[in-house]
Amino acid sequence: MSLTNSPLPREVADAYVDDLVALDPVTGTYLGVPESSRTLPDLSPAGHDARAELARTTLARLAEAERRPGADSDVERRCARLLRERLTAGLAAHEAGWHLRAIGNMSTRAHAVRDVFTLTPTATDADWSAVAERLRAVPGALRGHRETLALGLERKVYGAPRPTAVFVEQLTEWSDTDGSGRGWFADFAAAGPEPLRAELAAAGAAADAAVVELRDWVRDVYAPAIADAPNTIGREMYAVGSRHYNGTDLDLDEAYAYGWEQFHALLGEMRAEAEKVLPGAATPWVALAHLDEHGRHIEGVEEVRVWLQGLMDQAIEALNGTHFELAERVRKVEAHIAPPGSAAAPFYTAPSGDFSRPGRTWLPTMGETRFPVYDLVSTWYHEGVPGHHLQLAQWVHIADDLSRYQATVGQVSANAEGWALYAERLMDELGFLTDAEQRLGYLDAQMMRAIRVIIDIGMHLELEIPADSPFHPGERWTPELAEEFFGAHTSRSGDFVASELTRYLTIPGQAIGYTLGQRAWLLGRANAKERHGADFDLKAWHMAALSQGSLGLDDLVDELSQL
Repeated sequence: MSLTNSPLPREVADAYVDDLVALDPVTGTYLGVPESSRTLPDLSPAGHDARAELARTTLARLAEAERRPGADSDVERRCARLLRERLTAGLAAHEAGWHLRAIGNMSTRAHAVRDVFTLTPTATDADWSAVAERLRAVPGALRGHRETLALGLERKVYGAPRPTAVFVEQLTEWSDTDGSGRGWFADFAAAGPEPLRAELAAAGAAADAAVVELRDWVRDVYAPAIADAPNTIGREMYAVGSRHYNGTDLDLDEAYAYGWEQFHALLGEMRAEAEKVLPGAATPWVALAHLDEHGRHIEGVEEVRVWLQGLMDQAIEALNGTHFELAERVRKVEAHIAPPGSAAAPFYTAPSGDFSRPGRTWLPTMGETRFPVYDLVSTWYHEGVPGHHLQLAQWVHIADDLSRYQATVGQVSANAEGWALYAERLMDELGFLTDAEQRLGYLDAQMMRAIRVIIDIGMHLELEIPADSPFHPGERWTPELAEEFFGAHTSRSGDFVASELTRYLTIPGQAIGYTLGQRAWLLGRANAKERHGADFDLKAWHMAALSQGSLGLDDLVDELSQL
């Protein structure tokens, strides 16, 4: 094939998406591909190897595409930059055996097998027929995941003991959601149409039995085998995860120091705001505890869902035309309650490619029915508007101008999480958080993200706690110290803190991307503002920034600075 006829980088990237969907129908469902609704991916070692081989083949095609005339245009260059970085980082993680230790309380392939059903279409009998087929695929998918974990045991690439124990607890909840003996998949199948009810019930029961089978193996074989393994992974393996989630090779010691810098700055702000909430409060968290009991709150699960929907609708109305220019289909987002057995943190799912499924925020209630407002406002600015929804839905909206890859599977976690944390800060800058309760809640959320940098890096690298720390100066981090430190410097419940610590042990390197990603967005904005001077237009910059697709953090700063 001549260079003139060979594909450009965006064409290579989009071909990769098609090939990936063929190997991973969970990704297909997230993208809204109807044909994906009937199947699940091969989660065995062979399936992981096949996806790695696709990455290698695509990198070779990309190298050829970059030699084609026209490949040096901005749109092609950005796409090539992202595709190479993402595939290279993914291959490094694969070769390090990252998939062999994927066990914990979130973001494992077992979680994806369950969670994809919440996004699988169920509007028609034909949809439910596809659901039944997908349910029948659950046992094979979970057996494949078990084979991968077993290979990890053989190669001594382990998940950590604490996340493993929590995973067993989650599988137990999935297998019996309410004490009636019926599992999550059977509950899901029970909502199907009458003509398919028997077929769905049988498929749901078989899927639940597969959950029990996996639970028993993890509990009785895997957990004892790794009982003496460390919960942390060390600098070398951590760097692999950090590269995957942040899109660059971070200076981890500098990042750790920056986390402490942010901790001290935020602590001063929180003390000033806490004085407005509860004069004389010994710490900001005493004031926040006061708000838990006496602050504004929402009673009821459905009531809080409706309230969160209203909050996002109001934000869209206030921001559209002033600080953003939003397409009509981007202006729709739905608030949902997360299914039982989820991790404690709220999350967002992007719209399908045709927007037939809108973007959605998800609130795990953790059994609660009373929800303090201070803990929700900035969180929903983060998860919904102007946070994840505006960025990820905008990517989908302009996918034809970018590439399907840039708009979807090429996402860098720290880019998206950094934007969402920047969005919280932006709402404070724009005057949406003048209420003392809400502003203290916002600062508490910022503090939580700074603490993530400190303890996620600190405990995995066993770094020393600095001398000016108010907590155990001079000692070296352990998961136990990290949980104590986090619990003493957050308004979140003990259950939430425990879930978060398990999260950091499950997916090391991911949680640092919020604060470090926000830093990249702020630096890029500051550079662009300096470049344009009095002509700097924040609305225009926001839309240009949201329309360039994902990038790793160093590449992000570079591109944002030039807008």
